[in-house]
Amino acid sequence: MIKIKELESLTRALAMLSGGLDSILAAKLIKDQGIEVIGITYKSYFFNEENARRMVKQIDIPLEVVDFSEEHFELVKNPKHGYGKNMNPCIDCHAMMMRYSGELLKKFEADFIITGEVINQRPMSQNAGALNTVKKESGFSDKILRPLCAKLLPPTEMEESGLVDREKLMNINGRSRKVQIELAEKWNIKDYPSPAGGCKLTEPGYSKRLRDLLDNNDEVTPRDMELLRYGRRFRISRNTVIISARTKDESDLIKPILNSSDTGFIVDKYTGSMVVLVGEATEEGIKLAAAIAARYSKGKDEEKVTVRYGNVTKPYNGIIMVTPATDKELEQYMI
Repeated sequence: MIKIKELESLTRALAMLSGGLDSILAAKLIKDQGIEVIGITYKSYFFNEENARRMVKQIDIPLEVVDFSEEHFELVKNPKHGYGKNMNPCIDCHAMMMRYSGELLKKFEADFIITGEVINQRPMSQNAGALNTVKKESGFSDKILRPLCAKLLPPTEMEESGLVDREKLMNINGRSRKVQIELAEKWNIKDYPSPAGGCKLTEPGYSKRLRDLLDNNDEVTPRDMELLRYGRRFRISRNTVIISARTKDESDLIKPILNSSDTGFIVDKYTGSMVVLVGEATEEGIKLAAAIAARYSKGKDEEKVTVRYGNVTKPYNGIIMVTPATDKELEQYMI
C-alpha cells in the first residue's frame, strides 16, 4: 500500500503501468503537465510487478501493486473476446485492468486513468475497434486517456474540461518505436524491457503447456501454475507430469515448490538434470521418469544406468536400472 502525500496540484491521475516503455512515457507526458501521477500495476500468475518497480523510479512516481491472480486466471480460461496469437486474451485483460483501475479512482481521489496504448501498434488488441471495446467494457470509458495517441482519437472529457492540455499530447500510430525511443532518450529513461517481454501468455511454448495443464488436470492449483514456468514437461497421464530442469538455476527455482506428493530422481555416478514426477507415481511412471533422468545426464550414452528415486522430502531409497530414453521415444510425451 502506498501513502499519498499532500500535494498542491488539483489534478491527479492513475497510470496503468505494464512495466514497458509506452506506459511509463504516457505517465511522464501527463506528469509534465503538472498533474500528480500514481502508477498502478497488476500481478497475476502470468506477469509480475518487477519491471514496473524499475520504471517508476526513473520518473519518480509512487506505485500501487494489485494482485488479481485468481480473477485473471478465470478470465484466461474463457475470455469473452478470445485469444491473440497464443493464449493471451489481451482485450479482456486490458478491460479488466481498466475496471480495477477505475474502482481505485475514488480510493486515491484521482480524476482519470492513463494508459500507454498506441493505436495500431498491435493488430488485434490495439486497433481502433479493440480500443473502443476495452473502454466500453471497463465501465469507466469517460475516465480513460491514452496520451501517446490521443490526437488520433476523439477528445476526452479530461481534455474538453481543461484538466489536460490536448496540444501537449501525441499522435503516435503503428508499430514503429522510433518516437518512443526518442522520448526515452530525451527524458533519460534508459532501463526498459523489450516490447515482447512481460506476459507469459504471449509465449508459444508456455501457452502450449498451459493449455495442456487446463485440459488434463481436474483442479489447477497455484502450485501447478508456479511449476508451469520451469523445465521440460512430459505428460504421462491425466493429472501426472514429469518435469526435467534445464539448468541449475531452474532446479533451484523448482525445489522450493515441491512437496511430499512429488517423487524425485537422481542418476548414480553421473551428473545431470533434476527430474521430478508430479502426480501418481505408478510403476510405469517411475520407469519413464528414471529413463528421462538418464537421458538428461552425463550417462545418456550408456547402455544402462542406475537411478535412485523417492519422495522429495525423504532420502531416495528406491533404485532402478534403466536404459536412457531416446529423443524419439520422448516425442510422444513432451509438451
